[in-house]
Amino acid sequence: MLALRLTRGAHPAVHLRRLLVAMASAGTGFLLLCTLGYALGHPDNPSASLFRLAWCLTPLAATVHFAVAVARTDPATRPRPGLSAIGLGPGRLMTISATTTALSCTLGSMTALLFFLHLRGDLTGTPFDGAASRLLAADQPLPLPAALTLLALVPVISSAAVMLVLRPKETRPKPAPGAGRSIGRFGAYGRSTTRDTFGAYGRFGARLRPLPAGTSAGDGEDARPDETPPPAAPADTASPELDPDGQDRPPAPRKPPTGLPWGIATLTAGLAMEAYAAAAATTRTLALPGNLASTTPAVLAGLLLTAVGLALAAPGLTHLTGLLLQSARPGALRLLAGRVLMEEANRIGRPLGIVCAVASAAYAMTTLYTPELDEPAFGPLTTLGTLLVTGCTIATLLTAAVEARQARADTTAALLRLGAPATMLRSAAALRAAALLALFGPLTLLVAELAALPLSR
Repeated sequence: MLALRLTRGAHPAVHLRRLLVAMASAGTGFLLLCTLGYALGHPDNPSASLFRLAWCLTPLAATVHFAVAVARTDPATRPRPGLSAIGLGPGRLMTISATTTALSCTLGSMTALLFFLHLRGDLTGTPFDGAASRLLAADQPLPLPAALTLLALVPVISSAAVMLVLRPKETRPKPAPGAGRSIGRFGAYGRSTTRDTFGAYGRFGARLRPLPAGTSAGDGEDARPDETPPPAAPADTASPELDPDGQDRPPAPRKPPTGLPWGIATLTAGLAMEAYAAAAATTRTLALPGNLASTTPAVLAGLLLTAVGLALAAPGLTHLTGLLLQSARPGALRLLAGRVLMEEANRIGRPLGIVCAVASAAYAMTTLYTPELDEPAFGPLTTLGTLLVTGCTIATLLTAAVEARQARADTTAALLRLGAPATMLRSAAALRAAALLALFGPLTLLVAELAALPLSR
């Protein structure tokens, strides 16, 4: 009930993102039901039906990734101070976010079921003069348990992924290097390296105020009981840490992404696998949905490795772009744009890499089509799947940009209070976008050409 109330009272932009999740879930559910219809109409060819089901994993993964990105930017389920007092801790908010995601995906799955039944003619008669009867096996009874099982994949996997990503993380501070556990006063555990003198703990008023450096409670006069200690600073994950000598120090900078070497290695392995599979010219082929030309499983594995390599290498490339923007005596504009790119490398880089992977894979897959005279080059289901994957990846990238903007809202407000003009912030955003486009645009074209080169022979 609380999830429904939070869903109803959300901002219109949040409703729009949830509606997009429902639409993506409807498209994926319809593709899964079409796979079931093909299996019902072709019982003598189970391998082709299984391959079509495996082909639906790409839209399913894109939909789940988009649902997780939307859940991360939902302001209604963001932890705030004081919510734990009314029972809305991080665990409860995670459950609410997963429930909201499941509701959106279930709405889309039910819409896909109604549309599928309408095309089959199970509700109000066969539409479009029975043009979809052969594709959806309208002459066969629909097994309802199998249809509901396929439709439950998107809500269940999306809600589980949201719970996994938004699970509460323990923020216990790490001990200083070389500091081990020691037995403190009266057998209490602690990590303090200072030792108290005999009777310092029990002396009246000894713990009411801090003592000067180099003295203990046994030296000098006792602390007066009417003095109270200064209030402690509120706990904050971004507060400065303490050195072993008790001095404040700024928080450690975020580590740069470490997936660039692995991404380059995976990308190279994928391109090499495609080239080897195309040169081998094996006779074992698989017919892809639509009227795609026959291709080998090794070529598909090479395309998958190429996409994974781009997704792994993109955060490191984004971080490198931020470093290049700050090189050669940067001004305030380039310095601000570069620091933001370095800070948001993981959040922005991975969705950007997935978009580049989808674009390069789509360009490479066009070389596998062989247009015929009696059929169009792209079938309806292939077009739907392509639009679904492309739309989800682009929407995920835009949602990640919104999340990054929300994360640095305090920094932006501080810059405005210090007198930074708003035009400079907009110019920095445009400079970041231009730098990313200048790097990832040619990279995507290069990878697409290299991936399509062995397939076009």
